[in-house]
Amino acid sequence: MAEPNKLPRLLYKYRGFSHRLLDMLVSDELYYSDPGDFNDPLDCRPTLDANLPNDQLEQVLSRLREQRVLAEMQAAAKSLRYRGPRTIDHIARHSQKDAARLLDEIRYHATDPSYEIDDPLQSLLRQYLEEELLRRYDRGIVSFGVRATCPLMWSHYADQHNGICAGYSVPAGAEADLHKICYGGSRKVLASDVAVMENDSAARGRVDEAVLLRKAASWRYEREWRLIGRRGAQDSPLELEEVVFGIRCKSTVKFTIVQALANRGRPVRFFEMREVSGTFHLRKYALNTDELGASLPRRSRSIFEAFEDLDKE
Repeated sequence: MAEPNKLPRLLYKYRGFSHRLLDMLVSDELYYSDPGDFNDPLDCRPTLDANLPNDQLEQVLSRLREQRVLAEMQAAAKSLRYRGPRTIDHIARHSQKDAARLLDEIRYHATDPSYEIDDPLQSLLRQYLEEELLRRYDRGIVSFGVRATCPLMWSHYADQHNGICAGYSVPAGAEADLHKICYGGSRKVLASDVAVMENDSAARGRVDEAVLLRKAASWRYEREWRLIGRRGAQDSPLELEEVVFGIRCKSTVKFTIVQALANRGRPVRFFEMREVSGTFHLRKYALNTDELGASLPRRSRSIFEAFEDLDKE
């Protein structure tokens, strides 16, 4: 996990113009995405290194499955207001039976003679362990960069410069949920780490990093940091400091956002991105909001009405 004192001064969120962007800026919300929706199918999809004997793999799978079913049934019982010792006992017995039934099914399928691998049981256990491990990681992710001047980020995430880049500072207390991405290396998670991660913080850290904080080296240009929390739209724990408009961002979009944030309790700085002449570099410049407001909002019929007096002469 990344160290809090390594945090950059500002983190940047690139977005195209949409209702979700307005929610992000006007309602000060951030959307914590399901990692399954990411554009890289390998992101947050580790593979398990089954470095334990099959009987121990079965024990780990049984425990993970039982814990998940137990938690799901407890949540359902709470919503239905089912309480009492009978309910608790029923949930415990059902979760144990479910885990035992899963192992029986895996052992049965492992005897299929059509398998052309050396150890079908290990392969099936590894597959189900990967699935159970990922289902435990039901958190959402907000991705940030550390630069407002990355051409690729503008192209990929800000609608080819038609969108914006929002800069956030990190208040005290928000650092714990922010983590720096590691690029390259292996996607593997050791089964031995999964087996002890509930009581071994070092093992838990290695599993967390492999599942949530590792990407292919090709993504290194993003210099990504991740904010991890409950999935869906949530109040932002970060402080919005600035909005940078892309090179192609329309003046109407700029005006709309500037006006929407005009009476915000804490002022926001506005910039626009420009090219550095003769290079492929970008640089941000302060936006002249007075000039923007001089021509907008516009009423199309005003120009016709300005000539009405001529018709009367």
